[in-house]
Amino acid sequence: MIEIPRRETRAVKVASVVIGGGAPVSIQSMTKTDTRDRKATLAQIRELHEAGCDLVRLAVPDREAADAFCEIRKESPLPLVADIHFSHTLALRVLAGGADKLRINPGNIGSRARVEEVVRAAKERQVPIRIGVNAGSLEKDLLEPDGTATPEGMVESAMRHIRILEDLDYREIVISLKASDVLRTVAAYRLLADRVPYPFHLGITEAGTAFSGTIKSSIGLGILLHGGIGDTVRISLTADSKEEVRVGKEVLRAFGMRNEGPTVIACPTCGRSEIDMISITNGIEKGVASIRENLKLAVMGCVVNGPGESVEADLGIAPGKGVAILYKEGKPYRRVDEKDLVEVFVREAHKLAEERRSRRKSGSRPEPPAK
Repeated sequence: MIEIPRRETRAVKVASVVIGGGAPVSIQSMTKTDTRDRKATLAQIRELHEAGCDLVRLAVPDREAADAFCEIRKESPLPLVADIHFSHTLALRVLAGGADKLRINPGNIGSRARVEEVVRAAKERQVPIRIGVNAGSLEKDLLEPDGTATPEGMVESAMRHIRILEDLDYREIVISLKASDVLRTVAAYRLLADRVPYPFHLGITEAGTAFSGTIKSSIGLGILLHGGIGDTVRISLTADSKEEVRVGKEVLRAFGMRNEGPTVIACPTCGRSEIDMISITNGIEKGVASIRENLKLAVMGCVVNGPGESVEADLGIAPGKGVAILYKEGKPYRRVDEKDLVEVFVREAHKLAEERRSRRKSGSRPEPPAK
């Protein structure tokens, strides 16, 4: 397997999750509920946990939200990041209430004395801070005359804030440099990569809808990850938070950086196909979404590539007219009518996942995986 050499960074611990230091690249998301609505916010956190999210960030705009954050933290199955701007007292409140990480801008929470107060509280509790630089809210003196934020300006903004924390002998730092376009984002991260040892949180901010945002995020993060840059990711979509996690998992899986869950190989379909590939593939993908075992699933459309891909998969289909041969762990397993294909495939995928879990727990020697 091809491995991508990764940029060496400090390891920063966020509760049970390690960011940087060679740890697996983690996936983050952000709740889209009103944090003050504790029930709805906690329900969304639980959904994100089920979807495979590692960390979740909550907006904390006022004292009521800060109090709710602290209560939610007691029941959250995931480490919680508090997103705070302008108010150092809110940062202190959530730190006292168990926040696992802060996302702040040290330059907008007040005087140096206030920054020092927050940093002291974070150090006492061993809570890391993310310095989040966004092109859309860059300091005015770092903008071009026409108001444009350049990669160089974004990097200088980050360095200003890094110096503040380093002057206070605080180095539990994660950095993000986000723009809403791919080129500036990539350039900014590349410029900073050799200047500091801190892990990077990757993302294209305000990327857009599930369609356009997924494309932009995949390109931007793909370029950086292929270059060894990136320790945790957040896909920013104007869509359900679970979709952000789903896209993040697929991006990491494409680079071999995440093996949890099934990889679905699907035929794009053409005039040779004699079954309804689109609805069948969508049904199968939805049905196997909750599986956590690393399975390679091949959903093929005809006999040209179907048998070959199915033999190499853990579970696959090679269809003909109205029927398909179901392959299991590289061998023909059974014939299935088209009308039953989704139901049977999903059931067999869950069954295979359970078999793999049982083998692992019992310590039995697993069968050779599909190549």
